Amino acid sequence: MNPAAIMPSPIVLWRFKVLLFFAWGFICCKIGWDSVMRMSADLRDLFLYEAFLYYNPLLLVTLMVWLWGINLWVFAQSNIGYAKIFDLDQNHLTHREIWKCATWMTIVVPTSMTAYLYLYSHGEVSLAASQPVLLYTAVALILIFPFDIFYLSTRFYLLRTLWRIVFPLQAISFCDFFLADILTSMSKVATIAWFEADSVCGSHSVAIPLVLVLPYLFRLFQCLRQYKDTGERTTLLNALKYSTAVPVIFLSALKYHVFPEKWTSFYRPLWLLSSVLNSLYSFYWDITRDWDLSCFTRIFKFTKPSIASYLLYGRRWVFLWVIGSNLILRCTWTYKLSAHLRHNYLTLFTITALEIFRRFQWAFFRVENEWNKTNSRTNIQLASLSDINSEEDKLLPSDHNV
Repeated sequence: MNPAAIMPSPIVLWRFKVLLFFAWGFICCKIGWDSVMRMSADLRDLFLYEAFLYYNPLLLVTLMVWLWGINLWVFAQSNIGYAKIFDLDQNHLTHREIWKCATWMTIVVPTSMTAYLYLYSHGEVSLAASQPVLLYTAVALILIFPFDIFYLSTRFYLLRTLWRIVFPLQAISFCDFFLADILTSMSKVATIAWFEADSVCGSHSVAIPLVLVLPYLFRLFQCLRQYKDTGERTTLLNALKYSTAVPVIFLSALKYHVFPEKWTSFYRPLWLLSSVLNSLYSFYWDITRDWDLSCFTRIFKFTKPSIASYLLYGRRWVFLWVIGSNLILRCTWTYKLSAHLRHNYLTLFTITALEIFRRFQWAFFRVENEWNKTNSRTNIQLASLSDINSEEDKLLPSDHNV
């Protein structure tokens, strides 16, 4: 008998995996809920806040990986050569492999969080504290693992890009500033997790605004490096955009270092003014520069029928939604950059998740715009080469003159 005949079909296997995935999610939720309910009401908020600080960054990174897989799927459907734009090798991850990574992250991170909740609620404090440490250690080891497993080329590409962001010693590539822009969206939650996890007075730490401002400084230095390499003045205007985030962060941090009357009468109006300036400048740059939607007339040019093409192509509501939501979320995210508005962890998680969703939308138009520019440059080069060949042909002697 043929063994292949008794093997279940791929659809059956896929449904079985999905069923196991949701069953495991239900088990984690049940154990986590029971563990939280074991705690006394006065300790429950502190307990949940600590769990949030430890696991919020990786939960949001997991969400970002899922959304990035959707980005890549849409790029593939619309024939946008994202591999060329990001200078990826032949072994780059497709959207299916990205979703596979996201699935494992969705399993591992909540499992570690469930173990933390369970052990903490049952009095095993030291064992509970070891769970996030083990998780972050495992993530770091997987990233730097030097052997050719776990997508070595992709891990090396990510680490190399992070190195180039921190030390912009080479010409800035599209991937360098694309990832740096994403880091500006993630900086808030990571900073809080690092500096407040074990400190009641973490809100007063001077290290928080210093670390929070780093992604914006990295991006600013990238713009200055681009100006040095290309001489384009628009890169200076882009650098100015990132510099407007600096007063938002540091003026807010002054709340804990000045008298309340001084903060209310002088520094808070300055902080509000800098927040509005940063939000509107960033929104303007998104629309007119990153997306090139100044006339609101373009969307992905799909070359073959697909679900996405029916949803997006030529729909005016897409532009209205993207532009409107981008403006609102730009203002909201700038507001959350403040050092003194982060005590409600559920609000912080929601706003950070919405910022990730804004970046998810932003990536569609940013990559599509870069692809159009790449094609335009290629067409110009081909036209120039064609003109040169035509001139050379005219200079060559014809057959009847030989």
